[in-house]
Amino acid sequence: MQAYHVQTTVANDGSLKLNNLPFPAGESVEVIVLSRPSAASSKNPYPLRGSPITYIDPTEPVAQTDWEAAR
Repeated sequence: MQAYHVQTTVANDGSLKLNNLPFPAGESVEVIVLSRPSAASSKNPYPLRGSPITYIDPTEPVAQTDWEAAR
């Protein structure tokens, strides 16, 4: 199966026009349409990456009542 990739924009009437396809006339093809992520959805998925972390008393023992596994 030969794959062909093209990027285009949907027209105001909701249609797509594909020109100069590398397939002979009359050949049966399968069309899959995927939307491209917009600029708004491509923001940083990890906004806290690289942020400084501060541990207050990291070696302080944890009270028995604070352990979720003991409940």
